[in-house]
Amino acid sequence: MLIKGERIHLRPIHIEEVDALLDLNVRNKDFFKRYSMIREEKYYTVEGQIERLRQFEDNRKKDLGYHFGIYLNQAETLIGTIDLFQVLRSSLQSAFIGYFLDQQHNGKGYMTEAAKLVVKYAFGDLHLHRIEAGVMPHNIGSIRVLEKAGFHKEGIAKKNVKINGKWEDHQVLAIINPND
Repeated sequence: MLIKGERIHLRPIHIEEVDALLDLNVRNKDFFKRYSMIREEKYYTVEGQIERLRQFEDNRKKDLGYHFGIYLNQAETLIGTIDLFQVLRSSLQSAFIGYFLDQQHNGKGYMTEAAKLVVKYAFGDLHLHRIEAGVMPHNIGSIRVLEKAGFHKEGIAKKNVKINGKWEDHQVLAIINPND
């Protein structure tokens, strides 16, 4: 599966690319932890990343989640990840979106392009009705990414995610399938 954009493309990360995925996470450890939950040390090992990749594949097969690597088109370089997770079917037809981008590639529009591609895939191929995101209110860059991808602000979820040992508020944003 390949989702192609102008400057980037998305596809599942192959197990043979585990070293690139591990490198991405290790190099950006301090940057990523400012916005996400605390990771166990196993997360920063080849074995931990292989376990994650296997779980992503299992989730895809069960229609529970879709994890993609973000790659530069010209260099086929892994620069980030983007996920649709907690896919719910039945009367909800919804998922959450989450993403990480290598700090050295921030501010170049890659994540906005990736978010737009994932939204198109979610609504067109997966037939989801709603995608939701939660972002720490001070993470203005991430909020702008989502707004540029068509998300709208819905409110603040008070102290809903524990990050670095502290319960943090999150701005809730969502996008609804325009065809529904």
